Amino acid sequence: MGAHPIDSVLYGQLASTPELRRLFDDQGRVQSCLKILAALAQAQAQVGVVPESAATLITDHADVRLLDLDKVAAATRATGHSTLGLVQCLQDLLPDSTRQWVHFGAAVQDMTHTWTALVMLRVGDVLGRDLQRAEAAAAALAKRYRDTVISGRPDGQQAMPITYGLRTAEWASELGRHRTRLAAGRGRWEAVRLSGRLGTPEVWGDGARSLLHAFADRLGLSVPDVPWATASDGVAEFLGLLTMITATLAKIGREIFELSRPEMDAQWRVSTSGPIAGIGIPRTRDLESCEHLITLARVVRASTAVAVEAMVEEPRHDGSAWEAVCLVLPEACQLTGAALVLGCDLLEELETDAQHMQAEVDARGQFVLTGPVMRALADRLGVHAAHQYVYEAAVAGLERGIDFRKALLEHPRIAEHLESRAG
Repeated sequence: MGAHPIDSVLYGQLASTPELRRLFDDQGRVQSCLKILAALAQAQAQVGVVPESAATLITDHADVRLLDLDKVAAATRATGHSTLGLVQCLQDLLPDSTRQWVHFGAAVQDMTHTWTALVMLRVGDVLGRDLQRAEAAAAALAKRYRDTVISGRPDGQQAMPITYGLRTAEWASELGRHRTRLAAGRGRWEAVRLSGRLGTPEVWGDGARSLLHAFADRLGLSVPDVPWATASDGVAEFLGLLTMITATLAKIGREIFELSRPEMDAQWRVSTSGPIAGIGIPRTRDLESCEHLITLARVVRASTAVAVEAMVEEPRHDGSAWEAVCLVLPEACQLTGAALVLGCDLLEELETDAQHMQAEVDARGQFVLTGPVMRALADRLGVHAAHQYVYEAAVAGLERGIDFRKALLEHPRIAEHLESRAG
């Protein structure tokens, strides 16, 4: 079992997915860094900064399978540096004439921030795919239940009926807006960084801009409008989007959870996995998934707060800021990925009891139709008076145990108008 649930054999599926775990584990992280080093050497060779032969050798050896990760870890501890140990181990694989060109002229934050952008690129692809799946599942529910009646419940109280399809259509629309936000923001946060420690790429002279474009092209990233060293708004915006995505999924989970209460019974699928200790009664199968969506959203929300804090850096560069981001970004990405998979499964497998929902509406009788009566009387009595009188009639009817029509007819200020309309 891992120290973190993400790495746990027992609980890992609740906190990550296999593809995201591969992105963030040691092999995946190191391979991403090696890809950046190879892309940098290739771009530098393209603009004449590094010999072509050196760039070729660096690229050929930029393979995590050629490295001893234990040796990389030891070198990282010995140097006390986040990437210098990896650079040294890659250099050890190369001939003397090539070693000097590894990571030539770049700063550690160039590697770190470009790795972050590359991560957001890959995670963005996963989010876009799974958001589309979740949206499609919610839209399918909206189509299936477009005529299925359910009680509206403003403030937790039963009110006029609506359709269950309308409720799920709202979910689909919100998930679709997240896809739009993702597409609109990717160019801002998926940007390379190659500007040296102080944000001034003077080491590459007049070819700096060409080098930056060549570097970005090889990684599939965008080019920032100005060199930057302390701008962390992109990753904060990205984590903000993760927070919104997981919040939407948590809201869906909360609604399904509430509608699964025995007194509502809109979603009712008896679990076949057997009883839980201390809980002998049959229970709804979806409830643990709903609760877990809420849990994941809370943790991602906390990670976003750290990323926003990291935007406030010391002038020119602050290691404590980007190190904090490096701690929370992998977790937030994996938790969001797990939430999306869980949400998709929940939406695709969701079953409802339409007959029970209709019976619940019918049980309240005509009292759920106060709204249409108010609207019908508003042109004669005025909006506020109609609202007050219909409310009084409904309360009196419920207290006396009579139906809504009789209660309306017995209200002195309403009866004359209903009778005249009927006539």
